[in-house]
Amino acid sequence: MRKFWLDCVFATAFVFLALIGLLKLTQLQVFNAFDSIGEALSDVELTDYVFSGLRDDPDVDQNIVLVNIGNLSRRDIAQQISIISKYKPRVIGIDGFFDCRTGLYDTVSCPQMKDELGNMMLGEAIRSAGNVVLVTKLLSSDTASENEFDSLRRSDPAFRDGAAAEGFANLETGAAFQDDVKTCRSFNPVMIVSDSSHRAFSVELANVYDSAKTNQFIRRNNYSEVINYRGNVFDIHGTTNYPQMFYTLDVNDVFTENFVSEMIKDKIVIMGFMGGELGDPSWADKFYTPLNKKLAGKANPDMFGAVIHANIVSMILKGDYVEQMPQWQEVVMAILICLLNVALFSIINTHLPLYYDGITKLLQLIQLLAYSALMVLIFHWYTFKLDITITLAAVAVVGDVYEVYMSVIKNLYLKILAKFSLTPKPADVLTPETPEKQ
Repeated sequence: MRKFWLDCVFATAFVFLALIGLLKLTQLQVFNAFDSIGEALSDVELTDYVFSGLRDDPDVDQNIVLVNIGNLSRRDIAQQISIISKYKPRVIGIDGFFDCRTGLYDTVSCPQMKDELGNMMLGEAIRSAGNVVLVTKLLSSDTASENEFDSLRRSDPAFRDGAAAEGFANLETGAAFQDDVKTCRSFNPVMIVSDSSHRAFSVELANVYDSAKTNQFIRRNNYSEVINYRGNVFDIHGTTNYPQMFYTLDVNDVFTENFVSEMIKDKIVIMGFMGGELGDPSWADKFYTPLNKKLAGKANPDMFGAVIHANIVSMILKGDYVEQMPQWQEVVMAILICLLNVALFSIINTHLPLYYDGITKLLQLIQLLAYSALMVLIFHWYTFKLDITITLAAVAVVGDVYEVYMSVIKNLYLKILAKFSLTPKPADVLTPETPEKQ
């Protein structure tokens, strides 16, 4: 038995070496013919099926109201803030910047400077409200390491000095640049910028509304949190399977005060771009999410950034988090399942060598389907993300790699030992069809 399990351990190690080799090979882009397939599937996770198809329709979150700022000028946004403030919201978040990107404050380089009165109105509206949270953006210089930020993009002092707080609006998307395809499943609650700790925009909004629940969320101390999406705003184009989750006011609804006071009072108001008007299919500040109807080869993004922030705030205040398996547990689980597969395949190879290929391929297929279904169901039942990517990869290749190990690696090892007159004899050299001696 000791020799048997030692062989299994060596074979398992060889499986993972083969997986690492395959990973390095694909990074060399030698399979360019399959790039279109890979790109279509690269942003798909099995747990997306839970969001898009298995969950019941959520109730409307009455604590959060979204306001579309469209393409309004600073003067008009100031008027929106003043109108909304009359109805005493608990906090107002503005998902937009008020700065001059060039760093030059002349009217040619920064056209927004032409309306001096509008700028003064916006600064005064933010100051008078007293509960406005503005966004920042984490930036990296050319000298910064990967995933390291050393500066912030912020609104100009005339606006941020009157704000109650600021929070970064960056979301984890894997996009290489702003106009790249952006799929958002997670976000960073807290990030370090030049040795200073900064909270996400959504976390700051939740903190102003309920600091106790927000601190409970922060104490989880996770670098990255999976967003437990519950819904979208009204979607006339049907890009998601979810109904409306948040009350939404369009540009003119605010100016005409087309809402009841109870809709705003003591609520969280998030102002952001959601198209020129609601229903506008604009792609600006829009992301793919797990709620998208098309999980592979998506055609249209389905959620604006302001709505993603609303989903995060809702998750924090309800304490409805997504738990994740730590990476070390994922690796340990993959090794154990691979080891058990190698042991089982070794027994099959010993006692049923003629049926080895058929039996092992069937067992691999059953396991791949079972583990995939289990991952989806556990996420659905317990909101726990069981990451078994490594396990699935190991199970997919274990049968063939085990054959290579037995017919090539082990045979080569035994021949070397026999050549130097060490313990094993040539008669002990194995082939895939030769039962191993116990």
